[in-house]
Amino acid sequence: MAEAADFQGTSASPARRWLRRTGALIAGAPLLAGLLQLPAATPADAAGQESPQAASGTGSVSVAVDSLSPSAPTEGDTVTVTGTVTNNGKQPVTDAHVDLRVGPSLDTRSAIDGLAKKSDAVQGPAGEPVGGKYTEKFSKLTPGVAQPFNISVPAEELDLGPDGVYQLAVALSGETAAQPWDQVLGVQRTFLPWQPEEAGTKTKTTFLWPLVSNVHMTAETGSNEQQTPVFSNDDLAEEISPGGRLDQMVSLGKGLDITWVIDPDLLASVDAMTRSYQVRGEDGTTTPGRNQAVAKQWLSELQQAVAGKEVVALPFGDPDLASLAHNGTAVTGSLSHLKEATDAVDNTVQTVLHVKPSKDFAWPVDGAVDPSIMKVATSAGADKVIARSDSLQDDLSYTPSAARPIGGGTTAVVADSRMSTAFQGDLTKASASTLAVQRFLAQSLTLGLQTGKQRSVVVAPQRTPSVSQAQAMAEALGALQGGNWSESQDLSAAAKAKPDPSANRKVPPASAYPSALRKQELPRAAFEQIARTRDKLDNFKVILTDESRVVTPFGRAMNREMSTSWRGRGVAAVGYRDDVESYLDGLIDGVKLIKKSETKLSGRSATIPVTVQNNLVQGVEHLELRLTSKNPTRLKIGGDAYEEQPVTVNGGHSQSVKFTTSANANGRAEVVAQLYTEDGQKYGAPVTFDVRVTEVTATVMLVIGGGVLLLVLAGFRMYTQRKRAAAREAAEDAAEDAAAEADDDVDSPVGAPQNPEAPGDRLKEESEAGSRADAPQQPSDPAPDTAAESADPSGTGERVDR
Repeated sequence: MAEAADFQGTSASPARRWLRRTGALIAGAPLLAGLLQLPAATPADAAGQESPQAASGTGSVSVAVDSLSPSAPTEGDTVTVTGTVTNNGKQPVTDAHVDLRVGPSLDTRSAIDGLAKKSDAVQGPAGEPVGGKYTEKFSKLTPGVAQPFNISVPAEELDLGPDGVYQLAVALSGETAAQPWDQVLGVQRTFLPWQPEEAGTKTKTTFLWPLVSNVHMTAETGSNEQQTPVFSNDDLAEEISPGGRLDQMVSLGKGLDITWVIDPDLLASVDAMTRSYQVRGEDGTTTPGRNQAVAKQWLSELQQAVAGKEVVALPFGDPDLASLAHNGTAVTGSLSHLKEATDAVDNTVQTVLHVKPSKDFAWPVDGAVDPSIMKVATSAGADKVIARSDSLQDDLSYTPSAARPIGGGTTAVVADSRMSTAFQGDLTKASASTLAVQRFLAQSLTLGLQTGKQRSVVVAPQRTPSVSQAQAMAEALGALQGGNWSESQDLSAAAKAKPDPSANRKVPPASAYPSALRKQELPRAAFEQIARTRDKLDNFKVILTDESRVVTPFGRAMNREMSTSWRGRGVAAVGYRDDVESYLDGLIDGVKLIKKSETKLSGRSATIPVTVQNNLVQGVEHLELRLTSKNPTRLKIGGDAYEEQPVTVNGGHSQSVKFTTSANANGRAEVVAQLYTEDGQKYGAPVTFDVRVTEVTATVMLVIGGGVLLLVLAGFRMYTQRKRAAAREAAEDAAEDAAAEADDDVDSPVGAPQNPEAPGDRLKEESEAGSRADAPQQPSDPAPDTAAESADPSGTGERVDR
């Protein structure tokens, strides 16, 4: 029989197992006949040997397989299974024993999925017990108490057949007071890959090892020359500290043949932590960061780990391609952020890691694609998109190679969905981790046995694996790379592999995109806010003497606002965007006009000063200050309705700009001061103030001037008339004096004086008479106590009351 079995392609082990089963049936035939004559059969007897009476569901005893070593045994190995059994019932279990049971081989990948879904169900076949000494017994299982077990079996005793994946069940049997017969009370099924010899054609496997984190850096930087960065929290320090998630990713990945997939934002953030940085607390205050040594150590280990390995760099901040495609393309300028994020890769990855990364790959969330995602993913220069087989599905009986051209020079690299999702969920328990590892290996081996042709398979796990998930990934990948059916391959090589002509190359429509993923996308409002922030930044940077101090941190912050890490954290995403925009608004408001109160114009023309304040640490230039009169018929600025002057202000200083004004009428005139950039865009808020004109107008000045002239002429006429009258009186007096003097000469005696008045007295009287003629003649004309106002225009440098 053995020869016949060998001749038919059956190995010796299955033949021996067939002989043993046949012998057992022959030997048990008399006993079976006797039992059939009994009045009634016990439940245990009715269940049969391979499947004793089992409780419904998962059973009253839980069985946990904490380890299975080796994961993929070969000839000569000893398979060791450890774990625990726990009585979850209310009654003690007596005569309990744990044994291993090998079931039939699982020939399809769907059969593996089906078994995984009912791995702990006691119903259904569990396989034949190995039996013998490879059983661990318990006299009693107390309710609620876990009992460990450890069973080691030589691989040859498992009677495994041809290459393939076998069901390995760990079953606990025993009795209870209510059911005093031997029965299966708990079971845990797992998978045992069996490939004892080197495969003639090995599967080429590419495993992506992602280094991606949440957003940690803000747009805020210090005012010092180094621009000390500010972190929103200190969570990144925990991730890169010994035992942290990212520390484990680097430590575990160091010894594996993997393709590193890295977000440059993570490198930039850790690199910033190697120097002085600040951490914002919950109360809004910042404190100095103290994890420089941790950051330096992590970067050093990462540099060693990636040396000689392929590094694929995502765009800076790992932008959410699906959100951008579905909600962002309608917002002007959104795609430009993706291009900037791609351009920022070289200055980050090469500078920090000293390796040249590949920028040819785009990775949408969970590899889910549609035409719009493909278009956006390749818009920034990538010509290869990492999709997943549950999105770009194939209707084939086997798994084709990952690479497939989809037109337009774009290659879809389709990752295997079963293997990529094998390490999701809670793997903190050793039993869950062990099952994930064995299932991953089972899927890989079954895939390789589907055809005799070599294929390239890509595994793209979740972006941010937890520590337990990363440990399970490393364990599975280590076993796979030590197995006999697979060999490692870089992602670039997988993308260049010859595509399967039967593989699907049609991108699914937008309607096929998973609704669960669509609900997590960034809304259109997010991209509108990003665009608004970008417009403000563009308007702000043109006035700066060193725009790099602002453009770089805010540009990177806007890349982070589009990050895939915001999925499922909508409130945090809104808060981050608000913080970025409000901080930019504060910087913009650092350059502003000082408010003015009502201004009094005390001259027909005067100078109005307007002050520009710069609270930034750097100077500003390329600004124009425009002063506009809302009532130019009453008040003109620089001879027109408005005037513009260039503005340059050093950092931390203020500058007053003076405008010449001219008044045409009394009253109030509204004036608006507004800053503009050189390209004509308004900058900052305007300042509006009133100018009260108190200087008279030109017409009134003419009237007043005419009146003054008439008064002067009237006074001059009165003066000449009075002067002529005085002259006539003086002439008449002189004539009278002469006549009297002649009379005196005739009548007076010889030698007597002819004029009793002295000549000096007469001159004195004439002088006094002249003075009286010049003096005011009317008591109603008092002398003025103020000087007459001048009608000339006021000087341009006249000070103005404010």
